[in-house]
Amino acid sequence: MTIQQAQETVDQWINTTGIRYFNELTNTAILMEEVGEVARIMARKYGEQSFKKSDEGHDLADELADVLFVLICLANQTGVNLTDAMARNMEKKNIRDADRHKNNEKLL
Repeated sequence: MTIQQAQETVDQWINTTGIRYFNELTNTAILMEEVGEVARIMARKYGEQSFKKSDEGHDLADELADVLFVLICLANQTGVNLTDAMARNMEKKNIRDADRHKNNEKLL
């Protein structure tokens, strides 16, 4: 699935099953909740926190997909074409960071 297809799929789902988009502020809050769920898994799986009984059954891939879904919702409702935005962002990074990371002693 391309980014454009994902945007179209989410839009179709929202306008049929989801009825309508939540407003932008609500979706921003939901995005933060979903990112928090990813952070919780990361802190327990890759960090120093231990899993709790309530953490069982949480799947990193599913939580990342939840983040992507809400991010796509925000892009759709604010008129952002994520394919174009990502292309511009990568171009910016390629120019700005062409030598930056190669010369970072912390990464060697």
